[in-house]
Amino acid sequence: MSKTVYIIRKEHFNAAHKLWRNDWSDEKNEEIFGKCANKNWHGHNFNLIVTVKGTPNPDTGFVINLKDLSKIIKTEVVDIFDHKNLNLDVDCMKDILASTENMVIKIWEILEQPILNAGGILAKIRLEETENNFVEYFGGNEPY
Repeated sequence: MSKTVYIIRKEHFNAAHKLWRNDWSDEKNEEIFGKCANKNWHGHNFNLIVTVKGTPNPDTGFVINLKDLSKIIKTEVVDIFDHKNLNLDVDCMKDILASTENMVIKIWEILEQPILNAGGILAKIRLEETENNFVEYFGGNEPY
C-alpha cells in the first residue's frame, strides 16, 4: 500500500507591484484597488510556502530532497521575483494584473515541472502577501 506524504518548504522574497487596469479610469482603479492602486507602487514581504506530495523513496526516505526543493524554488521563483517590480521586471507577470491570486497561479506553472523532474508532485502553493492576506492554490486539484 502506498503511503503519501506531504512535505513543505517555506521561502521568502520582497517585491513591489501595483494593481491597476489601464482600461479603467483613475477613479475606478482607486475605488476597486484602494491603496494597492498607488501610482508610485507598493511592496510586500512575501512568504512562499510550497507543498509537495509523494511516496518516500525506500533508499533515502525522502519524497524529494528538501535541499533540492529549496534550490528549485530559489532558482525558479525567488531569484526572479525578489526585489523586483512585478509589473515591470518579471516577464511572466507583465501582461496580467499582478494580484496575489494571479501570482500564485504563475508560480505554480513555473514550479510544477521542475518539482516533478526532481521526483515530487506539487500539491499546494500558499503565497502570503501580509500576515492577514494569503492565497492558496492547488493547481486545479482543489480538496474542497
